[in-house]
Amino acid sequence: MAFQAKKLINNPDDVVTEFIEGLVETYPGLQYLDGFPQVKVVLRADVSSATNDKVAVISGGGSGHEPAHAGYVGEGMLTAAICGDVFASPPVDSILAGIRAVTGPMGCLLIVKNYTGDRLNFGLAAEQAKVEGYKVETVIVGDDCALPPPRGIAGRRGLAGTILVHKVAGAAAAAGLPLAKVAAEAKHASELVGTMGVGLTVCTLPGQVTSDRLGPGKIELGLGIHGEPGAAVADLQPVDVVVSHVLNQILSTETNYVPITRGGRVILMVNGLGGTPLMELMIAAGKAVPRLQLEHGLAVDRVYTGTFMTSLDMAGFSISIMRADPPILERLDASTKAPSWPVGVDGVHPPTKIPIPVPPSPSAKGDEPQRRPLQLSEQGQVLEIAIETAANVILDLKDSLNDWDSKVGDGDCGSTMYRGAKAILEDIKNYPLNDAAETVNEIGSTIRRAMGGTSGIIYTIFCKAAYTQLKPSSGSVVTPKQWAEALAASIAAVSKYGGASAGYRTLLDALLPASSVLQEVLTIEIKCWGGSYHCFCSVF
Repeated sequence: MAFQAKKLINNPDDVVTEFIEGLVETYPGLQYLDGFPQVKVVLRADVSSATNDKVAVISGGGSGHEPAHAGYVGEGMLTAAICGDVFASPPVDSILAGIRAVTGPMGCLLIVKNYTGDRLNFGLAAEQAKVEGYKVETVIVGDDCALPPPRGIAGRRGLAGTILVHKVAGAAAAAGLPLAKVAAEAKHASELVGTMGVGLTVCTLPGQVTSDRLGPGKIELGLGIHGEPGAAVADLQPVDVVVSHVLNQILSTETNYVPITRGGRVILMVNGLGGTPLMELMIAAGKAVPRLQLEHGLAVDRVYTGTFMTSLDMAGFSISIMRADPPILERLDASTKAPSWPVGVDGVHPPTKIPIPVPPSPSAKGDEPQRRPLQLSEQGQVLEIAIETAANVILDLKDSLNDWDSKVGDGDCGSTMYRGAKAILEDIKNYPLNDAAETVNEIGSTIRRAMGGTSGIIYTIFCKAAYTQLKPSSGSVVTPKQWAEALAASIAAVSKYGGASAGYRTLLDALLPASSVLQEVLTIEIKCWGGSYHCFCSVF
């Protein structure tokens, strides 16, 4: 069933101009030509036709693919981006305005995705610019690998691999190369890259209803960036299976779309289509790399993962594979100020994982692990009984605690406490019960391992703070006064790190009164035969 999509917009007809206004307010290195709404051109603020002594690199197309193309305007990448309406090629006058604004004596290179409207409009603008005396070259990018080799005039569609071509051309232009060489490098880069997309949903144009073309549990393989149907509809599969299919399609020896063979080196780009969480994109990237290495015999030199060329709010991703020739890597690693180009991905990768550092021994007395004494002291016996009694009470209260918690929270308090109490009863056989401080420390370690969640960390902090307070008396009998001081220290630590205090309706509202009463009872002055003294009593 189709329904009206929720969008954070004003008038649907103004989304592109308002996007541009927000973009240039965000990035001070960008400006736009004052020609709204017909002319929508974003350009570098530090470049004009009068001052530009390098080749201008210009691209663009229909909007709705953000951050492409305007997000790649900046030194070392695009000089200007021409923005059409959503999914509509920009008009010739806009393209000409962009050429005139940034092209100097070195000329300009137009990078055009292989769509009929873009080819026609950029082509006519290029011819008109030549008539006006500008040096203009054009490179068409068609990196789509989803469909069989073209049998008509349309050919392969331009997809996210175009961004890599932008970067190569922009770096070549920034290096001062002449127009013919910048164009040659861009054309060569376009021949080395292949892309395939997978959609989980279709996209929704501003002001229009959401299509139900793709039913529940289905994905679309090889769809374009304008929401046009793909090569096939399939059942949703684990990402491992989807990634493997996409890589096989791009690297197919039957279509031979990209000149990449076993033993070679490649660049991987995992691109979100607009509605895919970064977590899912990273999962796809993490599965793609070992498959490229093990199944296809390829070394992966660079991995770019993020949102580079979208289809509005479409959920899904595309994968681009590019042959990693050394000159290509040099251009990709060159510096750029384009705001949407990823940073921190260049250079040689260190090992992806290293061993976990071994922590110091949990024992304060040496390297021997804690263990139950062969014979319990009187304090050890009392401690064992107290621990077992308290833990069994918690086990019995599991359902009641869950019921109470469900009225004010998520209803899992009893289950969480149950896991901790059960683990304590299992671990008590290894607790150093004759040493109260170390026993409390071990209880904290058990809770941290078994409970999890907020309750787990709170009680772990509670036990660690008590251990710190009791540690000076380790090995000796702990007095009731010292127990009371340890309780107060634990409460203070929970309040400090949890940010709560009395009256916040947390466990502190039970612990604080208990601590207060314990302190009062322990300081009751008891008259004895020989005078008076303070008697510190255990309170259970």
